Amino acid sequence: MVKYKSELKAQIVHEYLSTSQSAYDLSKKYQINRQEIAKWVQRYRLNGINGLKRRQKRTFTTDFKLNVIDYYQTHEDSMAEVAARFDILAAQVSAWRTQFKRDGITALKPHPKGRPSKVKRTKKQIRQLANKSEVEQLKEELAKKNQELYDTKLERDLLKKSLSLFGPSKPGRKPK
Repeated sequence: MVKYKSELKAQIVHEYLSTSQSAYDLSKKYQINRQEIAKWVQRYRLNGINGLKRRQKRTFTTDFKLNVIDYYQTHEDSMAEVAARFDILAAQVSAWRTQFKRDGITALKPHPKGRPSKVKRTKKQIRQLANKSEVEQLKEELAKKNQELYDTKLERDLLKKSLSLFGPSKPGRKPK
């Protein structure tokens, strides 16, 4: 994967927006994939000049991940558009969505790195973890119910639309 400097990206985006040149023309001129140029333009329109800068390694909270997934499911934007809106990669949106569908909210939580500690926990620490896990269990259950509700509504809407377009799936028998 080739990485381009922010200055070059800004120059190409400025040239695209200020002149009547298409992304195809600019891709020939700079020998860069036109889809890449289109992504830069889209990120520039959504996030300004900061959308073109190289990103440092970032960590995302569980709430942020849930917001991204919720936005993707409730709006009719593509994964690329959602990713551009939240200034993340489309692959992250896809991965978070599949993890959430498979394992629920626990898959979106940060996981400890390295080996587990061999240090014994005190009774107070264990009680705090138990209380915290109850709240987290309720959040997880609520998120699953919201997902089920969304899926059910989507299925209902699809059935309504197909019924209006194609009629009932089993036509009634004709009287003799």
